[in-house]
Amino acid sequence: MSVQRLEGRTAFVTGGARGIGAAVAQALAASGASVMIGDLLEDLARETAARIAAETGARTAAIRHDVTDEAQWERAVAQTLAVFGGFDILVNNAGLEITSLVADLAAEDIRRMCEVNVVGSGLGMKHAFRAMRPGGPAGKGGAVINISSVAATIAFPAISAYSGTKSAVDRMTRVAAVEAGKLGYGVRVNCLYPGLIPTDMGVALAQDIVRLGLAPDMDAAVGGVIAQTPLGRLAEVGDVADAAVFLASNEARFITGVGLPVEGGMGT
Repeated sequence: MSVQRLEGRTAFVTGGARGIGAAVAQALAASGASVMIGDLLEDLARETAARIAAETGARTAAIRHDVTDEAQWERAVAQTLAVFGGFDILVNNAGLEITSLVADLAAEDIRRMCEVNVVGSGLGMKHAFRAMRPGGPAGKGGAVINISSVAATIAFPAISAYSGTKSAVDRMTRVAAVEAGKLGYGVRVNCLYPGLIPTDMGVALAQDIVRLGLAPDMDAAVGGVIAQTPLGRLAEVGDVADAAVFLASNEARFITGVGLPVEGGMGT
């Protein structure tokens, strides 16, 4: 497969300033795509975009973007089209995890995770469809990749509400794929289930597991995850990034409505 198999395409990556999002943006750019990075951390997003451009030679840009705000979705799509002249790939990566035992759940935390993880993904698909479908301002079809989680497929303690939101992302993905196919949009919709990754979010979760008394220390918290993983290690951002490039590429041209585990067998 050509390393430039996304040449001529344009991607918008939410939550792309750091972590999984930054790795996905980097991999898409290395595969030939132009990349717009959206993030609430605008300065960091611009730094990430500049670094990726310098390292890959790809065209990149960044925008401050709140996935829960519909007006900001409209602006982000319009700016992506204005800067790059197209819009073919959406990666709905922005997400929020607030750790809590079920007995201690706070309504506001649940609402906030639903806003970012569920509403944000739903609005992203809406505006991608409107732009990519025939008659839209991009109008050439494309690919939507939603970032769900292994938490949607297993029962892991202290993340019940987060697991619920990521399960919702999985279900929304499948319904959106059916609609896009039946209505002739030319847009494929899939999601990824990453395993635990030692990003800022992943490290914070491990720390919370210890704080809540579910593991005696960080080594035990991380070791417990590895023990559940047949491939015997934590996931890495590059594992998820490579899977996202595949789902965005022509090699996945007949794949839609699926969830692809990138968790070393943890959910088996």
